[in-house]
Amino acid sequence: MATCSLVSWVQVFCFSSLLFRGIFSVAHTPVLLWSTDRSLQGLASTLHEGHIISEHELHMLLQHTVSQDSRNLVVFLQDKLSVDDFTRYAESSGNETPFLNVQGLLKASPSSLVLPAVDYQAVSHLTEYLQKTLNVPLVNVDGPETSHLMANASKPNLFVIRLQPTKRKDEPATLKALMENDKIIGRITKALQEQGVQSLMIYTARQPSKVPVQFDVAKHSRRQLMSTEVQDNSLYAPVYAHNGSQPCILFYATNFSLIANNTKLIDLSNLTFGSHEVNTNSSECLPTNSTLSLQYTNPVSGIKSLEIRFVMTNRFYGGSARNWSTLDSVEIVQDNRAAAAIFSVSIISSPVEYSFHCQLVGTRSQYGARLIPMNDEAESWEVVISEFQIQAFSVQNTTFSYSSDCASFFTPAIWMALVTSLVLLLILTYGIHMIVYLTTNSRFDDPKGERLSVPETE
Repeated sequence: MATCSLVSWVQVFCFSSLLFRGIFSVAHTPVLLWSTDRSLQGLASTLHEGHIISEHELHMLLQHTVSQDSRNLVVFLQDKLSVDDFTRYAESSGNETPFLNVQGLLKASPSSLVLPAVDYQAVSHLTEYLQKTLNVPLVNVDGPETSHLMANASKPNLFVIRLQPTKRKDEPATLKALMENDKIIGRITKALQEQGVQSLMIYTARQPSKVPVQFDVAKHSRRQLMSTEVQDNSLYAPVYAHNGSQPCILFYATNFSLIANNTKLIDLSNLTFGSHEVNTNSSECLPTNSTLSLQYTNPVSGIKSLEIRFVMTNRFYGGSARNWSTLDSVEIVQDNRAAAAIFSVSIISSPVEYSFHCQLVGTRSQYGARLIPMNDEAESWEVVISEFQIQAFSVQNTTFSYSSDCASFFTPAIWMALVTSLVLLLILTYGIHMIVYLTTNSRFDDPKGERLSVPETE
């Protein structure tokens, strides 16, 4: 009897241990992926919020992506990382954002995928799975060393970048370590882009990190990495064209990227607004029309010169009795070719005294303002501009005037709310009307008296 009782208690204890382990397990790490092609598009629709991705599910997601030929895989492996790192440290250091390069790469890449919670056991076997799938030797690179990253475009390559350990003694040390690793990711990614080969980047960690709880909810409650919120405008200074000694055209963006032939990513953000390696001398500033010319020399390997023109006009419209500034077209000229890629522009206009701002401008249909290809040359280009702002007339100094935004006041959500409110109001009005006009019988039958007779005419 005692033996049976002991066995039963052992079974109950084992079952309880497994149950509580499954319920309270939080050992998961984020996995961030971005690619130079569109192979990751559509994978996000197969995910469910709050679900921890297992090893098998991770392999299923990567199966069709890593099995392609002529692809380089680069795994940025950190010691510890969690989603709370992005929540806590995304804006902690002002202009030096710890995940600045990662954010830019996720937005500028043709396709990207963010997996917030992946079982860390699956991540620990990720490199072995990739090596077995590709059947190529594994190249380990420690820290910022890039001498081993000479990729062969004719066959797949697998690189594992072991990032520097994150010393989490205090918040400044953690911020410094995260920023150093972010710079390494940006530097290695740029080195591979200059070689002009297709690649898939994966950023993850061996173990989840423990971020101290901070009760400054107003500052650290938003997940900046996985949203497209407005960034700090002090990240870059506007670039401007001169008309003599005075600026006449202002242009600003947090991300300014092009994709040539759906494969070659050209990130012009730092060249335009950071290091100012851009020539604006060919720009024209006239009272009725202006052209902002941005010329680059050797922006990436394989492209010797690149010129981007923003053609704007100043017209008077009698309906509004005022002048309006309109961006008519965007032109891209590669290597001084005779035929330029021309894009027409939708809804980029503002009163001439104002600047124009839009959160997303590009060739994709879901952007706030779209660039529409007008010739065959434009079909091979894709444009992505985040936090776009431009002013070509009435420029007083290097500061933008009040901006007219591309977001309309009556959005679809507002229209739906108004229509729904109107329907409910009509139902309420009808109900009140029926209640007000309710009437009762003018006479009632008395059971003790004579039977009440109501003529049919009444």
